[in-house]
Amino acid sequence: MTSTRVVTARLTERAFQQGDADAALALLDQSMLLRHRRIALIRYLLAQQLGAPLQAWHHEYVHKIAAHLSAETLASIAGAARARLRA
Repeated sequence: MTSTRVVTARLTERAFQQGDADAALALLDQSMLLRHRRIALIRYLLAQQLGAPLQAWHHEYVHKIAAHLSAETLASIAGAARARLRA
């Protein structure tokens, strides 16, 4: 059985290095399932950038998270997302 970390690493490689929108969406769904907040925002931005077929619940999840964060924190998360996209 493949560990969650191995699956996550493979999805991350596909999303970031290969620009795979489906992998980015799978990462976002995984973050939502695990109730991650900040990493979910980063993965949402990646999925959006890659043109993944985001659904209403994806938008609602990140909107709820963002509503509870300061502008500075949101800017920091957006900066982290941009940095990961460039790497």
